[in-house]
Amino acid sequence: MLTQTTTRVLEPSDLGAALAILESEPVANAFVTARVRIAGLDPWRLGGEMWGWYADGRLRSLCYSGANLVPICATPEAVRAFADRARRTGRRCSSIVGPAEPTAQLWRLLEPGWGPAREVRAHQPLMVTESLSAQVTPDPLVRRIRKDEMDVLMPACVAMFTEEVGISPVAGDGGLLYQARVAELIGAGRSFARIEGGKVLFKAEIGAATPQACQIQGVWVAPEHRGRGLSETGMAAVLRYALADVAPVVSLYVNDYNTPARRAYARVGFRETGAFMSVLF
Repeated sequence: MLTQTTTRVLEPSDLGAALAILESEPVANAFVTARVRIAGLDPWRLGGEMWGWYADGRLRSLCYSGANLVPICATPEAVRAFADRARRTGRRCSSIVGPAEPTAQLWRLLEPGWGPAREVRAHQPLMVTESLSAQVTPDPLVRRIRKDEMDVLMPACVAMFTEEVGISPVAGDGGLLYQARVAELIGAGRSFARIEGGKVLFKAEIGAATPQACQIQGVWVAPEHRGRGLSETGMAAVLRYALADVAPVVSLYVNDYNTPARRAYARVGFRETGAFMSVLF
């Protein structure tokens, strides 16, 4: 039996069908779902195109193509179709990121034309929790950052990004886009830190957020304060805010080689439920 398939750029009228796909896996898709819920499917507002893969006239899989290339609920056949489209349009993204299996397949297909990558992180455990752990007491000094504290927070944000990604977020445009994103999270009440003497000791943000799930990102402890358990008590504090004010399920993903962080998150109550993969250009 032959199956007719097609791939096209989704339009605003496809929003309901796209959200149905996205919300079928609310934790894994939180990043893209949050963007779509705010911006819809108009490429100018969304910051990229949403590609849809159809089988027998029904939308089955998605791929977000913007600053990141993100396969969403993508079957192997859909991944092949998305790779074909990506090859035709050329690389516009700074990374490919998503659930490990379809992302690995997508990269295998694109690597001959797009490679080499600057770095490939093939296995990044996805960790999830719905409750606070009784083992770790939240740090009472971790709090929401005020808008007038952005200048205090920014050096820590830049240090975290540079340490994690390997390049500075202020390169190129002088950091304007990155500063805007930091300001957006502060304004939304989703940026948290422990500040003493005008310096950040611990920080983290609740990045993607939907009614079903949210994602903690940008976890950082000042180098001179590492090894004191601040990541655990600080994460417990951010988790408490997230569960109370944002969503019933909280997730994050972490590099598999970062054993101390994985252990710390497990003590706070997170469990591994899957894996992501990132290809950095």
